[in-house]
Amino acid sequence: MFKFTSSEVRDLIIAFIVISLCFAIVNAGRDVNAILSILPIVMVGVGAGFILHELGHKFVSMKYGYWAEFKLWPQGLLFALITSFFGFVFAAPGAVYTYANYMTDEINGKISIAGPIVNIILALIFLAIATSVYTSAFSSETSLLIFIICSVGYSINSFLAVFNLLPIGNLDGSKVLQWNLGIWIITIAIAAILTLASMTIGVENIVRLIIGI
Repeated sequence: MFKFTSSEVRDLIIAFIVISLCFAIVNAGRDVNAILSILPIVMVGVGAGFILHELGHKFVSMKYGYWAEFKLWPQGLLFALITSFFGFVFAAPGAVYTYANYMTDEINGKISIAGPIVNIILALIFLAIATSVYTSAFSSETSLLIFIICSVGYSINSFLAVFNLLPIGNLDGSKVLQWNLGIWIITIAIAAILTLASMTIGVENIVRLIIGI
């Protein structure tokens, strides 16, 4: 059964708020008014991306019969906040800990890859919604707001996917790579393409290419 402890809910909320603030700082600079303005928009993408990423790990862990619980990493949160002032976010606020006496590399890899796959799927969903409302965004403030929210959601989720797939330390990528090199290459390649497109072409130009204008 999918259960949460009170401390787990608390840790998820704290991490969600701080990571949202970090991405707002990256997008708005050090302008407090700009940060406050963009924060609600960023929270949609981060909320979906961060929470569902962690729930992906938890769901697969519990599917295999293990108890899994998200725990905050205060040092990671602080480091994320510090790096945000330098234009990027080292997004490691905590992790889902799976409690097991023994776990194969395959199961560990499948649990680890679940989070980044969730982010990739969310990025594509945000992009699809942004594409569907783009033409009406020129005449509707509601459509424009949805487009902006989805553009940010696409960028954040594609970044979270590629970041977590890096084979560094205790990040997901290390465990996926240990399990299956081919799957790791394919997954990080997809995430990297989505992220690079967001950073170089821009979401609006991606949408324009999709709809052919």
